[in-house]
Amino acid sequence: QVQLVESGGDLVQPGGSLRLSCAASGFTFSIYVMNWYRQAPGKERELVAAISGTGGSTNYADSVKGRFTISRDNTKNTVYLQMNILKPEDTAVYYCNVRMNFERNYWGQGTQVTVSS
Repeated sequence: QVQLVESGGDLVQPGGSLRLSCAASGFTFSIYVMNWYRQAPGKERELVAAISGTGGSTNYADSVKGRFTISRDNTKNTVYLQMNILKPEDTAVYYCNVRMNFERNYWGQGTQVTVSS
């Protein structure tokens, strides 16, 4: 059974940092691209960052390039999202995702990130 459990969300001031974690289980973690998405109130869910199975390739949304870093530890079956220089517009629920194929697309429960003074 695939499980994705996010943690690390919090209330932080603008300019601050947070690190999100996603602990994965129930599948061969190291062979799959892992994704972080976010969804702000009233907006569609958007892809924030993605990382290849080996960690050698990453992609970012333009809105977070240079501020966020995605990484993974295949020995711990965990993917991370380091978020720096946070802005109020980064406020959202952040979700961990793995898409194995068209039918097998899994999500975590989400973790709330609020950027506010």
